[in-house]
Amino acid sequence: MTSYSDQAGLGSPVGGEQRANGHQRIGLPELAAVVDRVRANIESVIEGKPEAVRIALTVLLAEGHLLLEDVPGVGKTMLAKALARSVDCTVRRIQFTPDLLPSDVTGTNIYDQQRHDFEFRPGAIFAQIVVGDEINRASPKTQSALLESMEERQVTIDGTSYELPSPFMVVATQNPVEMEGTYPLPEAQRDRFMARISIGYPSPDAEFAMLDVHGGANPLDDLQPVAHAADILKLVELVRTVHIADPVRRYAVDLVGATRTSPELRLGASPRATLHLVRAARAAAALDGRDYVTPDDIQRLAVPVLAHRLMPTAETQLGRRSAEQIVTDLVARLPLPRPQGGPAVRRG
Repeated sequence: MTSYSDQAGLGSPVGGEQRANGHQRIGLPELAAVVDRVRANIESVIEGKPEAVRIALTVLLAEGHLLLEDVPGVGKTMLAKALARSVDCTVRRIQFTPDLLPSDVTGTNIYDQQRHDFEFRPGAIFAQIVVGDEINRASPKTQSALLESMEERQVTIDGTSYELPSPFMVVATQNPVEMEGTYPLPEAQRDRFMARISIGYPSPDAEFAMLDVHGGANPLDDLQPVAHAADILKLVELVRTVHIADPVRRYAVDLVGATRTSPELRLGASPRATLHLVRAARAAAALDGRDYVTPDDIQRLAVPVLAHRLMPTAETQLGRRSAEQIVTDLVARLPLPRPQGGPAVRRG
């Protein structure tokens, strides 16, 4: 079988030659080395979930934010903390509760009686990696405090904007909305997250091994940073240069557009979702050691990037069809990009 990357016009520019100035040939091995260290560090405390770890690293390199949704006790917060501790940067944790105020997140102006002036006190959002635990236990008003910071990487208080540090990533956990004491995330909030994943229950073997790793002490206590924030910034710059051919761009646009016309959905994915899909695909390609995006990258990321933004119709919900199933079906039906000078690629 011929892989998509071998098709003319869908793979590396200039027939697979290294790009101008040789940056990719030099940079990709460095990226792989840093990512392998971070991945091994995280997997030392997260047993049997390599795909969840991979997507977390993909979102980090794509300058996105990650939403971890699952039932309590499966390691959502553990994954978020392990990622944060693996990179030598500023980290803040926010425990979202019903009485949490927006100013607790963003900060507020405090009157200084000695200076007779207001002084800005930064909130917990002012860190390079922010772990938001049980984000949907806070009120929608408090959840909305994250909107500006996640999109524009700044906070505006009383007309003054304060820039957030770089790199900046929010890793939030949430319990399923059916559980007691939760508020559903507003559509605008869900759309800010590049990807949503579920950890899921571990396999019996992984759960058995977990008893040794976690049975005595907390393994997070011994976790040391294996990468610097400056390293991540360099890798982010490298990911931005990963090539994506026009046919693959069109494929991403068509896939997102298909969610807007699906009769099973009353709300499709936004243009922001298209941007997030392409950026995540670039990071995924770099993680695989490629300086170009293939349709496989788009397909592999379609569910985690798109599904949480969609709103199924009432009929679809009654039929117990999930957004994940709808995206999977759209991927299966949508024709693959047409190689230059050839017919459209179809599945066998």
